[in-house]
Amino acid sequence: MSARRDLSGRRLYLCTPDRPDLPDFVAACIAGGVDVVQLRDKQLEARALLTRARLAGDVCRAHDVPFVLNDRPDLALEAGADGVHVGQDDAPVSLARHILGPDAIVGLSTHGPDDLAAAASEDVTYISAGPVEPTPTKPGRPGTGLGYATLATGRSAVPVFVTGGVTPGRIPELAAAGVRHFVVVRFLTEAPDPAAAARALRDAIETALAPAA
Repeated sequence: MSARRDLSGRRLYLCTPDRPDLPDFVAACIAGGVDVVQLRDKQLEARALLTRARLAGDVCRAHDVPFVLNDRPDLALEAGADGVHVGQDDAPVSLARHILGPDAIVGLSTHGPDDLAAAASEDVTYISAGPVEPTPTKPGRPGTGLGYATLATGRSAVPVFVTGGVTPGRIPELAAAGVRHFVVVRFLTEAPDPAAAARALRDAIETALAPAA
């Protein structure tokens, strides 16, 4: 696996839908401290999604940041992405791995102990755990609470990126629960100054994890 595709030292993971200023937005978030980027858009048709993925991927490569596409391992391959993130109802991990190869990033969403146990036998690069609290980006899905975040980070053999309500003010509590990798959506996508918002998150993470380091 290339150094860019090793996520063990990556802390701040942006998950964003498409937006008119996508390349500039991604670049601003990276400048502020984001070190993994996922494009997740449920509305775009395949060709449009591929075009937007290439744009975001170009920015990420220029900054040596891993770029992941949601749901579509076929489009991730065509776009030259570093990998794909799949959910429990999406393409299976085995298919994603078959399409993208042994060195690609393949991430998997988990929402509880059963998902976590099943993920242990999958060829995944990382898992996500959550959402810790309900979020509009996952309509209808209840929050898992901090307990599952602690369970997942304690048991998983691969990095665990925790989702749901991640803000600078929440990071100390999450870090105290064992979280070391953080997925952010709305705090960045709704920020008037994405670079400053990412910087605030990054500062909070480094402060919270400093004692552990």
